[in-house]
Amino acid sequence: MSAGDAVAGPDGALRCPWALSTDDYVSYHDEEWGRPVHGDDALFERLSLEAFQSGLSWITILRRRPGFRAAFAGFRIEKVAAFTDTDRERLLADPGIIRNRAKVDATMANARVLADWPEGELDALIWSHAPEPAGRPAPRTLADVPAVTPESTALSKALKKRGLRFVGPTTAYALMQACGLVNDHLETCVARTSGPSGG
Repeated sequence: MSAGDAVAGPDGALRCPWALSTDDYVSYHDEEWGRPVHGDDALFERLSLEAFQSGLSWITILRRRPGFRAAFAGFRIEKVAAFTDTDRERLLADPGIIRNRAKVDATMANARVLADWPEGELDALIWSHAPEPAGRPAPRTLADVPAVTPESTALSKALKKRGLRFVGPTTAYALMQACGLVNDHLETCVARTSGPSGG
């Protein structure tokens, strides 16, 4: 068995190795990661959190997610678009989030851009970049999982062209993985064959 193979957890089920690196990851891996996410606000949240994750480990963001949701009004686009300089200073002083000025500013700016889009347009744009599942063999090890794909590069370009920030190809691919546009659970992972993203 190579280092990147699925690993048996305490319950005996095989999972992607990263899912067993900390207890907080198990439920996220089993119940969220790779499951289809729809809705502009829900996708804005995932896009924002992936941007905040840039340069950090995802567990850092996952453990602060309740704080992010409280600080950013549940990531409701219309609410965040109305944030003022006072809100910005509040966010930069909030220990419950990652207090990165550029990322806070990008999240607020992105909300202002998205607030002008018709309802459902962010969902439609993101999902239009989902690759054909039949053309993607299930990864056998972590080495088979890419960090960037032609689809994520195209999605990044499309989002940037529409005025969004902190949406590079790697961030776009992490979004695609988390939101079920691709299924990167390993071939023998229990989450691959259970739930809506299985197959």
